[in-house]
Amino acid sequence: MKPACSDAASARDDHTPPSVTDRPAPPVSRRRGGPRALVAAAFVGPLAVLLPIAFTIYRAFGVGASDAADLLFRPLVGELLANTLEITVAAMLVCAVLGTAAAWFVERTTLPGRPLWAALAAAPLAVPPFITSYAWVSISLDLQDFAGALLVLVSAYFPLVYLPVAAALRELDPALEESARTLGCSPRGIFLRVVLPQLRPALFGGMLLVALGVLSEFGAFQLLRFRTFTTEIYAEYRTSFDGGGASLLGCVLIALCLVCVVFEARVRGHARYGATHRSARRAAMRYELGPWRWAAAAGFAALAVATLGVPLGMIGYWLTQQGAAAVTPADVSPELLWQASLASASYGLSAAALTTLLALPLAFLLTRFPGRIATAFERIVMTAQGVPSIVIALAVVSLTVRFVEPLYQSSPMLIGVYAILFLPLAVVSVRAAFAHVQVRLEETARSLGLGWRATLVRVVLPLVAPGLGAAATMVFISVVTELNATLLLSPTGTHTLATQVWSDTSTLAFAAAAPYAALLVALSLGASALLFLLLGRASVRA
Repeated sequence: MKPACSDAASARDDHTPPSVTDRPAPPVSRRRGGPRALVAAAFVGPLAVLLPIAFTIYRAFGVGASDAADLLFRPLVGELLANTLEITVAAMLVCAVLGTAAAWFVERTTLPGRPLWAALAAAPLAVPPFITSYAWVSISLDLQDFAGALLVLVSAYFPLVYLPVAAALRELDPALEESARTLGCSPRGIFLRVVLPQLRPALFGGMLLVALGVLSEFGAFQLLRFRTFTTEIYAEYRTSFDGGGASLLGCVLIALCLVCVVFEARVRGHARYGATHRSARRAAMRYELGPWRWAAAAGFAALAVATLGVPLGMIGYWLTQQGAAAVTPADVSPELLWQASLASASYGLSAAALTTLLALPLAFLLTRFPGRIATAFERIVMTAQGVPSIVIALAVVSLTVRFVEPLYQSSPMLIGVYAILFLPLAVVSVRAAFAHVQVRLEETARSLGLGWRATLVRVVLPLVAPGLGAAATMVFISVVTELNATLLLSPTGTHTLATQVWSDTSTLAFAAAAPYAALLVALSLGASALLFLLLGRASVRA
């Protein structure tokens, strides 16, 4: 006999209110494709993303067949492939379980101190993985293995699952769970048969982000002495500089990322998922934990200690030690500390401004002139999310050395690479900001005699300002904590907080790395607080 709660799960296909996104959008323009100037401006970002990817593929095909076979069919490459796949799958599954469980307890139970645990569960995103690895390695060098790598990656990346799943739980129609409950479903049955299928887009989307992050990770693996494709690509670059070996291995890594993207899309499927309109939203029911409530709180406390307490605690500990207390002593120069902080902040601000500027015309084209051209531009930009930063950095190195040598290891080149890497983040945020601006406001301004440029400056931009600030802040955080491209492309003699932490930690100078790590985490946490403030303002305006 079919369980009653399965009827509740299947009832969503017939009785779920239509999602807001399912309603046809009002026409925003009759002009197909958009103004030529807007299309040209929107194409700058996709072109910048396309160049290094295309050049990497071109360089890989330039390697002879016999040389390519000798390079790829080595025992070392098999070991790299096994290590990369093993750590990616393990981190993805552990983050999925941990992030979903944390989101469920925060959003659907009577967990004591829920606002505090919600903030602490999201905060590890502000601590880069190489900082987390620095903290754990400084406790014990025995963590330089698979178990240590898994611990570091899960600590750094599980919020990528927690945040979208928690948001999806808040958006779910509570009537689905209430119907299942009246039909006799247990809390476990409601979660497995009703809630979990509804969480599929958010859950698999978060798992995809974890997989792409792990495939692209370099600093943590290098410090943990765990060999993957990214560490070997860096080694190939150091030995052969402009050789094709690094490009060939980069193509393998790109292929792995694309496989993850395609697999996520196929597993997620094309099912429709119910949502509640904002005006009809009701608070979902919460399950009583009873005597288990303090055990759940203790679990969240342990999670916070592992993901935040250890990194921050070890940074604080090494700050209190003298240089001689480190395994490899090194004195911290106040001048170098100031220069590294200034370099990180200036690169972050410059890249945030450039990336947001590149995202503006593309986001406007996507929301006001949707079509094949805009969609093609968007898909090109989003491919940067699936290409490891070390691959793009190496391609830019080869391009500049061959064609524009004066730009090699220059600040403009590094800022440009940051813009390529983090343009997807800016486009998503800016596009959402434009989508929340009512089109009739622009139409009214145009009817009063304003041109489209004046309408954009005087009407649209003030309304989307919080969204633009959020986009710039996300890029700033990403740039400040970025390591791969900075190591390869930073001008000679330039040091950032990230590169100094990596340099000192790689020589086991933990006390020397502590001040740079402390400033990096403080800068990242401060920018994250600003981001949440801006997102809150954007939500209020919407």
